[in-house]
Amino acid sequence: MTETADAVIIGGGHNGLVAAAYLARAGRRVQVLERLDHVGGAAVSAHAFDGVDARLSRYSYLVSLLPQRIVSDLGARIRLSRRRYSSYTPDPASGGAAGLLIGPKSTFDAVGAEADAAGFDDFYHRCGLVTSRIWPTLLQPLRSRTEMRREVLGGHDTETAAAWDALIDRPIGEAISTAVSHDLVRGVMATDALIGTFAGIDDPSLIQNVCFLYHLIGGGTGDWDVPVGGMGAVSGALAAAASGFGAEIVTGADVYAVDPDGEVCYRTGGAARRVQAEHVLANVTPAVLAELLGEPAPVTAPGAQVKVNLMLRRLPRLRDENVTPEQAFGGTFHINETYSQLAAAYGTAAAGRVPDPLPCEIYCHSLTDPSILSEELRASGAQTLTVFGLHTPHALARENPDRMRDRLTSAVLNSLNSVLAEPIQDVLLEDSAGRLCIEAKTTTDLEQALGMTAGNIFHGALRWPFAEDDEPRDNPAQRWGVATSHDRILLCGSGSVRGGAVSGIGGHNAAMAVLES
Repeated sequence: MTETADAVIIGGGHNGLVAAAYLARAGRRVQVLERLDHVGGAAVSAHAFDGVDARLSRYSYLVSLLPQRIVSDLGARIRLSRRRYSSYTPDPASGGAAGLLIGPKSTFDAVGAEADAAGFDDFYHRCGLVTSRIWPTLLQPLRSRTEMRREVLGGHDTETAAAWDALIDRPIGEAISTAVSHDLVRGVMATDALIGTFAGIDDPSLIQNVCFLYHLIGGGTGDWDVPVGGMGAVSGALAAAASGFGAEIVTGADVYAVDPDGEVCYRTGGAARRVQAEHVLANVTPAVLAELLGEPAPVTAPGAQVKVNLMLRRLPRLRDENVTPEQAFGGTFHINETYSQLAAAYGTAAAGRVPDPLPCEIYCHSLTDPSILSEELRASGAQTLTVFGLHTPHALARENPDRMRDRLTSAVLNSLNSVLAEPIQDVLLEDSAGRLCIEAKTTTDLEQALGMTAGNIFHGALRWPFAEDDEPRDNPAQRWGVATSHDRILLCGSGSVRGGAVSGIGGHNAAMAVLES
């Protein structure tokens, strides 16, 4: 027997839940099919360590690109909290005894970069001229490149035209190097172009520019906020909204085939089932969708990151005595990410070796949102740490996954220890079995657990948030950036034109394309 629905959504990640909520709110019969026993995809929380009552954001961990309009439209109970500091970066030249704190009172003078303070601020002011004008368009039909440029410039604004050229048309490394001269300050600025993206800062492909733009575009300001209650609270709120509007969410439903005419075949509870839909929304990678359709899979840009979750008895002491651990870990803690270190790490990784030292970024969820910890852990001074290592391409992780996971974990801990006054191992909490609370997730882990092809957290190479001038925009799916080669099948996840990160934009735009149809 074949069931029927107006829309079937493959994958219960946050984008799929957003699409389901919008379509169900509009009165459509919607069914969400999720392979795992829970929804959320990469936007989940977990008790990662036995006997430790802390809800860690296991994969995704910060939110910037989720528009308030989506939250308001769906009545989703999502709360985000602003971090007090933007970032802290120890200076390797001082052995970590001095560092740059960016926040209410920045400390450029501490690393001998006083001359760069004005250039740093001016650089981000100019970026804002572009990002603040692109941001509102992400929940609208795609502009062409020419249309977007015209909208951003708004006339004959020379400063904005120069900012567009720097962000969109030229390698971002040029603008960074022109704006500031200090190696550490340049590195702080450059990291946003490389997170999850394997590229050089001057790569002529400009893939690093696309990554940089998305890191600065959220809300038009680029602020990255902490989801109160953990990332699972975001997915939980979206699932509640979708269910409240009448969407049917089926977990443990393993989709194994999709027909271009809209038939979806899946297994659940040991039984094979079929559902026929007017539209199929794919909240999976384009490569996974191709496999379900029985078509050749497109080449997927590999992921290039490792994530290590740690549970601490307390924050570690720093070598820099002028900054408190609460300040340093209160924003993004950059480690071994000077401009020259990033370039060297990329070259090492491209040659097939693990960078040493490994560029890393750290954030402490529990400083901003202690609600993810039990009362006992909060009283004890325990904290969480998320360490995100750059320039660890999938080619490294897949050769011997278990062995490489251990190597990358060691590289992360060694990099962290290079700027601390005490080994991080000395302040790690132990789980109920006496094991140190360390959890590492490589690109291979993402591919196996979440179906993220080649471990790419964006489901493939990020694309500009506009269409090229020669790209067709003849039907709703093309206009909303969610088209596939089949009329009934749409992308609704990070693989859509403006997907990527925890934003819900891919789900929103797929739903709008369906409703416009």
